[in-house]
Amino acid sequence: MKKIAFTALAVLFALFSALPAGAVHASEQKNPSFQKELKTVAKDTYSFFEEYTDAKTGLTSDIVRLPDGEAEEAKHTSPTNISMYMLSTISAEKMHMISRKEAVLRLQTTLLTLKGLKKWNGLFYNWYNTDGTLKTGWGQFISQVDNSWLTAGLITTGQAYKELYPQTSKLVKNMDYSTLYDPEVGQFRGGYDVVSGKLTDHHYGMFYTEPRLGSYIAIGKGDVPKDHWWKMYRTLPKEWDWQSQIPEGPTVNYDGVPVFEGHYEYKGVKYVPSWGGSMFEGLMPGLVLNEKKYSKNALGLNNARHVQLQIAFSKEKGYPAWGFSPSATPDGYSEFAATPLGTSGYKDDGTVTAHASFLALDYAPDAVAKNIHELRKLNAYGKHGFYDSVNVKSGEVAKAYLALDQGMIMVSIANHVKHDVIRNYFHSDPIARKPVELLKKEVFSIK
Repeated sequence: MKKIAFTALAVLFALFSALPAGAVHASEQKNPSFQKELKTVAKDTYSFFEEYTDAKTGLTSDIVRLPDGEAEEAKHTSPTNISMYMLSTISAEKMHMISRKEAVLRLQTTLLTLKGLKKWNGLFYNWYNTDGTLKTGWGQFISQVDNSWLTAGLITTGQAYKELYPQTSKLVKNMDYSTLYDPEVGQFRGGYDVVSGKLTDHHYGMFYTEPRLGSYIAIGKGDVPKDHWWKMYRTLPKEWDWQSQIPEGPTVNYDGVPVFEGHYEYKGVKYVPSWGGSMFEGLMPGLVLNEKKYSKNALGLNNARHVQLQIAFSKEKGYPAWGFSPSATPDGYSEFAATPLGTSGYKDDGTVTAHASFLALDYAPDAVAKNIHELRKLNAYGKHGFYDSVNVKSGEVAKAYLALDQGMIMVSIANHVKHDVIRNYFHSDPIARKPVELLKKEVFSIK
């Protein structure tokens, strides 16, 4: 069977007894000293956005490398980066690092730029120069997943600052996701190549991956039908025998659609896999989607399992730290994972990234506190917070800051210390309220 390409936290730990070390219990209380440390990390992290966001356009540079102390700034950005800046600015204001006035002014600048950027059916190109111009010859791609993050950032911004709502809502309304949808399959295409004038051959078929956020938003907007939610693969079909495990589970009917509720198993624990087994595939959508609250029997529970199994995988390997997710390397960028957690798992070479820890904050705060202490011991902390990655075998640190990963850290901290603040703003919008029933009704076969 031909492979389909894909892209790319107190949930019920008592449901299974043989938890790896570091499991968190619902009764666990927040540690005041750790909360203080998190706010310090957030302040340092936001300084990246303050320093590397163009004052005229409100667009943040994609990546900054500091190999010899001198900054090498990549002055281009993506829709996801733009969203991470917007969500991080809201986070900074809600954690009292900047004033409300400053936050609104910063976001207003970004919104004015977004209004003037070149688009396709209201959707944004994959790369823009941070001076606001579309760079010709590259970035001529319309990505479903990147646009979904920008939509999420716009929705959240419009709810956090009502004076910006007229601008954000207009941009969101114009983002037509139906243009990337394949009604015959009931799934999204990966995107649209502007140069060739063609949609991608592959679909975003796997449910427990990052594009599910775009699916949720598109349903909420009314751009695609509700049954699309049930037409993504929880686990790939059993007959696709190239996958890393043959899944087990029942077929369940939801809204008239049969859904194979399959699962994998690792160290005696059941879970629904992501494509590559990385942390951000599974948990990044939870920056805005409150899966822990609304999907206790499915996505929220599965998020918890992935956190615990990432920790178990690291322990099995004998690593001093955990957290496996695509990240910068000293000379590039690569995909990393707790390989068994993926359908077609990404590699593991001992590279861990801080953003993977912070995504796990709401599921295993004690384990995260210990882990970031280990990362500090590995000299993985700099001027703008945690460097993007460190190889725990060699000790080599990728002295780089990515807008994407800085944003995941910033928003994760805000949600943790400010009681789901970003998620609450997102879910207060009608677009995000409408599909909540889909989160609530599903039961994964991992209970």
